Amino acid sequence: MPQKKHVRGVSSKEQKQYEHIKEEAQKSGRYGKRAKEVAARTVLKQHKKKGHKKGE
Repeated sequence: MPQKKHVRGVSSKEQKQYEHIKEEAQKSGRYGKRAKEVAARTVLKQHKKKGHKKGE
């Protein structure tokens, strides 16, 4: 079973959100090779918006 990359400093719920965004972007062909980066940035942006700091 291949290991999935984990976005540092986010909860398991946010990790699932990252996987969902990444897979949907890849499936639809959006962002090309940047799908992982865009998904990670989106999750981290929402993480910060909730008032969390990195690692919380």
